[in-house]
Amino acid sequence: QVQLVESGGRLVQDGGSLRLSCAASGGTFSSFYMAWFRQAPGKEREFVAAITSRGGRTYYVDSVKGRFTISRDNAKNTGYLQMNSLKPEDTAIYYCAVVRNSSRWPPTSMAMDYWGKGTLVTISS
Repeated sequence: QVQLVESGGRLVQDGGSLRLSCAASGGTFSSFYMAWFRQAPGKEREFVAAITSRGGRTYYVDSVKGRFTISRDNAKNTGYLQMNSLKPEDTAIYYCAVVRNSSRWPPTSMAMDYWGKGTLVTISS
């Protein structure tokens, strides 16, 4: 059983930056693909970014390309999402999730094995 705990969410102004962290325990983090998803108020959860188990490949939704960077430090069992040039439409609860095996790239939310409880990011205009 893998436990994931997100942190780093807070209120920031339009154009600001945040780094979210996802701390993993209870499993071999380095054997999992990791992804970030988000859910804005009144909307469905959407994929944001994914990274392979050793960090060699990443994928981003178009709306965050060039602004967000997903990374991981397997020695620390921690994943990250660096978010720059934040916009009000980035306001959401951000969730990290991991999957051991996925036949699709990027992995879909339905495929993820474990989820964190989320961290709230609010961007003020």
